[in-house]
Amino acid sequence: MLFWPRSRISAVEQTALAAILSGPTFELIPLRDAMDHAAFLPRGARVSVTASPLKGIEPTIALCEQLQAAGFRAVPHLSARMVRDRAHLADLIDWLDGAGVDRAFIVGGDAKVPGDFPDGLSLIREMQEIGHPLGEIGIPCYPQGHPFLADEVLLDALRAKAPYASYMTTQLCFDPGAIASWLAARRADGISLPVHVGLPGVTEPHRLLAISARIGVADTHRFLTKNIRFVARLIRSGGFFRPDGLLEALAPQIADPVAGISDLHLYTFNAVEPTETWRRRYLSRLASGGSTRSAAVANRGVR
Repeated sequence: MLFWPRSRISAVEQTALAAILSGPTFELIPLRDAMDHAAFLPRGARVSVTASPLKGIEPTIALCEQLQAAGFRAVPHLSARMVRDRAHLADLIDWLDGAGVDRAFIVGGDAKVPGDFPDGLSLIREMQEIGHPLGEIGIPCYPQGHPFLADEVLLDALRAKAPYASYMTTQLCFDPGAIASWLAARRADGISLPVHVGLPGVTEPHRLLAISARIGVADTHRFLTKNIRFVARLIRSGGFFRPDGLLEALAPQIADPVAGISDLHLYTFNAVEPTETWRRRYLSRLASGGSTRSAAVANRGVR
């Protein structure tokens, strides 16, 4: 069984869920039809755009330029290992500046052969040295760990990047306990960056797998590998995954100001229309005081 929503959510938790769902970040993959999917986004939405080592970083910036021109708040993933050198970085920054993009998400990336920047920290430091117009910088964090890096290495990198960052976004995972315990430990460590919790949107499993194969994003492959039993059950169900249960399992942390959860990051896999439909309906149920449990019963196609 996957995550069942909790049968009861306190009024405080309902208010916190409504607030955080009112303006989440939507993640898009820079495929050719990405702007068609963007048409289903709420006006002025914050849109994070991934970068694939198979396509290069330029399609990411180009899509951000289109999104910004359409009235969205674009957040390009600047993948350090895909930036060749200082001159390439300066060109990318100039492109973003000209497009009116004033924020970015800095990741190490998955290019097998890096240029001058082997990780996110080296890219951030170079950006600081040459100067940039970005008023907001996000960095990743890993409650479920990383397949190639030890936890202590990840934490050292997070501590080093934190002074340059505005927020941190969690990797895609389906374990609310891992998110809650990791976040509590980081607050105890003194890391106070606001956190954007990464949740999958409404996703058809076969579509998720097909997109993963087409774009060759290693992070998506790692997610599938780490959650292989979950994905197998999802495929056998023949239904859609809806994040109600995962969201409600995290409601106590979302409602707790000490946890510092400031945003939701919805991994849409470009299935924007069903994800946005789900978000609006969920918000409507919260506003009406209706039970989200009844909605979960109606959605038993995914077990």
